[in-house]
Amino acid sequence: MGVRIPSFLRNKYLIALLAVLVWLLFFDSHNLIQQWRMQRQLQELRQEREFYLEEIRRDSTAIDELKNDPDALERYARERFLMKKEGEDVFIIVED
Repeated sequence: MGVRIPSFLRNKYLIALLAVLVWLLFFDSHNLIQQWRMQRQLQELRQEREFYLEEIRRDSTAIDELKNDPDALERYARERFLMKKEGEDVFIIVED
């Protein structure tokens, strides 16, 4: 008495299709897991791109302001580089 195999498991086309699907999903160089990782990395890179584009816009407006407004340039120099005019005293307040 032999073991009876269902007829759909004896179909060579179904077996070939299942083998190809398993190969593509798990063993191929562009498998499902790799595609998921690359999609996640692409999303992170797009977010970084948006962040840097916003930083570029912000810095460009600051540069334009410094080029066109002498008061803004003086304020920037005083805040960043602790520059002072002759005879002035500079007090540095450190916040915790």
